[in-house]
Amino acid sequence: MKPCRKCLLPFLLVCILLASCTPSPQLPEVVIYTSVDQVYSESILKAFEKQSSIKVRAVYDVEATKTTGLVNRLIAEKSNPQADVFWSGEFVQTIKLKEQGVLQSYAGSSLESIPPEYRDREGYWVAFGGRARILLVSTESLQPSQYPDSIFDLLDEKYAANQVAVANPLFGTTATHAAALYALLGAENAYQFFEALKQRGVQVVDGNSVVRDKVVSGELIFGLTDTDDACAAIQKGASVQIVVPDQGVDAIGTLIIPNTVALIAGASHPEPAKQLMEYLLSVEIEKQLLQTGWINFSLRHTDIELPCPLPDDIKGMDVEYSQIYAALEKSQTALRELFLR
Repeated sequence: MKPCRKCLLPFLLVCILLASCTPSPQLPEVVIYTSVDQVYSESILKAFEKQSSIKVRAVYDVEATKTTGLVNRLIAEKSNPQADVFWSGEFVQTIKLKEQGVLQSYAGSSLESIPPEYRDREGYWVAFGGRARILLVSTESLQPSQYPDSIFDLLDEKYAANQVAVANPLFGTTATHAAALYALLGAENAYQFFEALKQRGVQVVDGNSVVRDKVVSGELIFGLTDTDDACAAIQKGASVQIVVPDQGVDAIGTLIIPNTVALIAGASHPEPAKQLMEYLLSVEIEKQLLQTGWINFSLRHTDIELPCPLPDDIKGMDVEYSQIYAALEKSQTALRELFLR
């Protein structure tokens, strides 16, 4: 006896409906807030998503507010965290989050390759890759024997004051550098340095990129800026040379500005967050960020080839990042009075 096709039809429809209503397994997810420019960070996060099968929901910075906007948001969400991981292109705001109780400690295996000076003592954040404060010299204006080798050469009378420059020390990495000098040299000595810059008539311009552009154009013979701005000029074929300042045995070293990553306290997705932390701290990701130009050198001893001509080993300032953070408010108060007077 042949089966009744009309009788089977309702049965088949029920089966189809039941199958379509069965929920598909939900992928684990992780939420990251990052101030790293989306053009650099998005491809990294998508690669992690593909490799791990963990859905990444990223909140990127808004150019107008940069890191500060995300940090204020994380502080506001402290009692009900929405993010799991914070990835920043600097360290000051990350330390602020620690002070505000927004972060939790982390002790992953990737930390072993990163020097202790680039890790929070209590494990609340860890640094990788970075930029450094450097002197950018016009090779058309100065011979190698005439190159400056210290930030204090900005005060040297053999260089005309109107031909050397710094970015405004009330903003950006120059403000952080000023705080580092306050922490290392003491408030009085650091203030005297900036007071001498002003009295001498050294150019104070709107940003590090302006310093770079003025050196590239030949308007300046050298200026204080960051490696990322300098490397961009070199890769475009500009007649400039990077000098990493204060690298001698008894010299103070230069400020290194690393990326930082941290876990958010009370996060909803702790295990995926730890996996993402390990991924971001891997040597492979550091290589990718070097190639794209987001960072300019590694903080650990690796065989990574640097696309920008920098020394293999850069001497950083002998001051803890927490001390720089602690000195920031005092330095800014003093310098605001000096430079806005």
